[in-house]
Amino acid sequence: MALGVLAPMTSAAADAVPGVSEERILFGQSAAFSGPAQALGAQMRLGIEAAFAEVNAAGGVHGRQLALVALDDAYEPEAAIANTRRLIAEEQVFGLIGAVGTPTSRAAAPVAREAAVPYVAPFTGAAFLREAAWPNVINLRASYDQETEAMVARLIGDLGVQRIAVMYQDDSFGRAGYTGAVAALQRRGMAPVAVGVYPRNTTAVKTALLDVRRGNPGAVILIGAYEPVAALIAWARHVGFNPVFITISFVGSNALAQELGATGAGVFVTQVVPFPNAMEHAVVAEYAAALAASAPNSEPGFVSLEGYLAGRMAATALQRCGPALSRDGFLAVLRDAEVLDLGGFPLQFGDDNQGSDAVFMTMIGADGRYVPVDVLPRSARAVMR
Repeated sequence: MALGVLAPMTSAAADAVPGVSEERILFGQSAAFSGPAQALGAQMRLGIEAAFAEVNAAGGVHGRQLALVALDDAYEPEAAIANTRRLIAEEQVFGLIGAVGTPTSRAAAPVAREAAVPYVAPFTGAAFLREAAWPNVINLRASYDQETEAMVARLIGDLGVQRIAVMYQDDSFGRAGYTGAVAALQRRGMAPVAVGVYPRNTTAVKTALLDVRRGNPGAVILIGAYEPVAALIAWARHVGFNPVFITISFVGSNALAQELGATGAGVFVTQVVPFPNAMEHAVVAEYAAALAASAPNSEPGFVSLEGYLAGRMAATALQRCGPALSRDGFLAVLRDAEVLDLGGFPLQFGDDNQGSDAVFMTMIGADGRYVPVDVLPRSARAVMR
């Protein structure tokens, strides 16, 4: 289902570079706009569109307006493949931006690579997209390996937890996070005390909860989207199982807090972008203003901030390319830049196709709002093993 209707290109420049005319530059997004992960796609699109609207209001990029056409893949790999082919062949986009998920990216990224189309800022920290085999991929965010390393380091170092379990979604995303968590534990001579698995695009988590509980953990690392993660935490609270719960940025922080309600207090979430209210970062203040202008009824959040940063990154690279735009030139500008500073959020691309290594820790407070955390508070340690 197309979520944007755009007029056909009229410029002869479109014949030379797909998605580019004298008037505009067209990007495409395949993401979840329905199903249990729909808030992630909606928030990424919200942020990208806020960034594009901000750029367009200032005159665009070398006189061209930035546009986005978005298609719903419901977080299913087969739909992501079909959407990506349509965006490239029919919509004739210049590049793809803001894809949501590891299984969908694993399916769609090869289609983009074969067509030599830029695959920009996918909302995933999967290790495979950070390999040299993907010359068309530009990752904005830190990897899942970096997030899970931060989790394990803080659980052990700040709270002294020695018994750590893992619950993960049974697909390439879940396995990527699980592998990262296991590797972080192994570096410390440890292993998960229990493992739970649940099927993608479901909230069928009760078996996973029972499996995890048998290990008597002091903390549980959760690798999943917001609905199943919230379901597991809610069931755990209901049955009196209260370890420290910590989950990964892909969860969709705002949606998770909303799903959890009062049961969310004390849940930790690693983030890969600054706190969306941290106005000491110039880019966060710019994001807040752009979001208020383009979607005044929207609440700032980590996912839409990541989408905004993705849009800003793309616009900055396009500006540096000059009026004579090409896909190869766009990718080269990003890879060759010594540092690309997005208002205090620096990006530097290397062999891992990744701009930022930053990981931030946050916690859901008693009022359901996130607070930044420098050290995990010992008051959150429900049990010690």
